[in-house]
Amino acid sequence: MISDWDDAYANAPHIAEADMFPSLWAARAAEFVAERREARRAAMDLAYGEGERRRLDLFLPDGASKGLVVFVHGGYWMRFDKSLWSHLAAGAVGRGWAAAIPSYTLAPAARIRDITLEIAAAITFAAGRVAGPIVLTGHSAGGHLVARMACLDGPLAAAERRRLARVAPISGLFDLRPLMKTKLNETLGLDEAEAIAESPALARPLAGLSLIAWVGADERPEFLRQSELIANVWTGLGAATRCIRQSGCNHYDVIADLSDADSAMTACVAP
Repeated sequence: MISDWDDAYANAPHIAEADMFPSLWAARAAEFVAERREARRAAMDLAYGEGERRRLDLFLPDGASKGLVVFVHGGYWMRFDKSLWSHLAAGAVGRGWAAAIPSYTLAPAARIRDITLEIAAAITFAAGRVAGPIVLTGHSAGGHLVARMACLDGPLAAAERRRLARVAPISGLFDLRPLMKTKLNETLGLDEAEAIAESPALARPLAGLSLIAWVGADERPEFLRQSELIANVWTGLGAATRCIRQSGCNHYDVIADLSDADSAMTACVAP
């Protein structure tokens, strides 16, 4: 039985040299952006709505695009922006897909239900610029947000729902109720009603949905449980699901393979 819920959802204290990752991500992201700009295959800081954080970057492959991949970043809905994650588009772009990476308004300026609506708006905007199937992936809180797009009661518009090929949350959070027991909730402000309404594991998936819940095998037990939970529950509701535990990976390095066009993770997301 869990007695310390803050520790259950704390990643950094359990990852060696955790503080090095943001600077590493930023450096790799900057390198990829420079490469795509030089190739004139990057559209940066596109506004998908009103507000300074409602912006996305769109990276295009060298030839015709197979479709659109959207990556939504994590940070417990309260940290980071799109600039740290650009390199994670490299795998999809290398396989011929366009890739969009949005920022969004952070808590406490926005509640989780508001962020959910922003992500739907970002997807609609990007989908208007790229034809073909849509694949959604995201990390941690971003995994939650892309799973919300795949819920029957989610905010994704009908046109984008019809184009949705698969959803691949990475180390996501799918039942938000335990977070009400953590100090995170001093910023998130979740109450019971919102925690239930915004929990994909408590919702029905879209008909015909394909979901791949990816998680590092060395992650905190709660993240393992959450990924297994969504795959288990949505299988029972008719979705085609898989839960993949990636050996040797923790919460911070599990996303790295999205930058590799030849990785198993990228092949699942953007075949």
